[in-house]
Amino acid sequence: MMWDVIVIGGGASGLMAAGRAAELGARVLLLEKMGRVGIKLGLTGKGRCNLTNGGDLPSFIESYRHNGKFLHNVFSRFFNDDVTAFFQAQGVPTVEERGRRIFPRSNRAQDVVRALREYASGQGAKINIHAPVLQILAKEGKVRGVRTEIGVVDSKRIILATGGASYPETGSSGDGYKMARDLGHTVQPLHPSLVPLVTAETFVKDLQGLSLKNVRATLFSQGRKLEEEFGEMLFTHFGVSGPIIFTLSGAAVEAMAKGKVELALDLKPALSIEQVETRLLREFREQSRKQIANIFANLLPRRLGPVFLERAGIPGEMKGGEVRSAERKRLVHLLKDWRLTLLRPRPIEEAIVTAGGVSVKEIHPLTMESRIVPGLYFCGEVIDVDGKTGGYNLQAAFSTGWVAGETAADSL
Repeated sequence: MMWDVIVIGGGASGLMAAGRAAELGARVLLLEKMGRVGIKLGLTGKGRCNLTNGGDLPSFIESYRHNGKFLHNVFSRFFNDDVTAFFQAQGVPTVEERGRRIFPRSNRAQDVVRALREYASGQGAKINIHAPVLQILAKEGKVRGVRTEIGVVDSKRIILATGGASYPETGSSGDGYKMARDLGHTVQPLHPSLVPLVTAETFVKDLQGLSLKNVRATLFSQGRKLEEEFGEMLFTHFGVSGPIIFTLSGAAVEAMAKGKVELALDLKPALSIEQVETRLLREFREQSRKQIANIFANLLPRRLGPVFLERAGIPGEMKGGEVRSAERKRLVHLLKDWRLTLLRPRPIEEAIVTAGGVSVKEIHPLTMESRIVPGLYFCGEVIDVDGKTGGYNLQAAFSTGWVAGETAADSL
């Protein structure tokens, strides 16, 4: 049977593309190599799924580390309000939270997966699981079908929606890059984005699992300030993780390839250095007979205090009234500028998003069709576009998938 459109990959962008193409009358076959669709999507946002963000178009474009402007056209056709309306129509109402992040009201990523699956199949798309694609076939410069383990499937329109190279156990193992490269496309170097970072300091093991809220983290490369973020972070057995670390990780990964990178933590960002010193003076004066360890138990999270004092070189049993000026200034400095040395990112397999991918210069921004191979379309993470946390990457997946499915169907 000759299919009008074949979609390779059953993630967020692939399901959207298949559903939209089928909705417009195309005979669509979606091929997913895993045992079910939407596996990675079901894990996003700690199982809650940050669908999109309520920000305006300019703020969206600025929220991508690479090639945000490439998305301008697809966002003009299917943007955040379209995503929320889409899921509302599919029985998944949404709610907006801090940072304008938009989640399903149910807080269940599986509701999002179900809605996309039912949208695609409900519009008539056929979904085959356990169906890995081995090769995209082309003849005279145009696609003509795909090769699978059970034979060739014919189609003159192929949508490549295989995802990135992170979380390979979910199916995103990077095989789409090879398919694109085999057809003559340029694949920009891959590296992890939105990824935990490994530190040189081993004391982080003592803080494993400790979450810090309302802190400011700043990246420094060879003494030069790169970026900063305010919010929540997490200590791990190897280093640091959490929302603000993920957001900074893209710049950190690029900088680490060139030289030394430090992460500066401001544990009291609401206070100036002078205000922090004034507060410490007051605490030590009013609690002059109390041990420093007990005083800091009220200033910092319980588990952080002992490690903090050790890094400052101040014994916890010292009394508040015994703290000298030089020691107090060390404490103030550490509260406002605690430096960690970053060594490397965790492996790309642990990254939320893959940076790099099929060059946007070789994709029509209006249609998502290849400039090199007519009939080949791209959507989702396989494209060289990566955003920060907050719903930006899924919005890119939904928008590129919608447009790829629509233009593929319109070309019939």
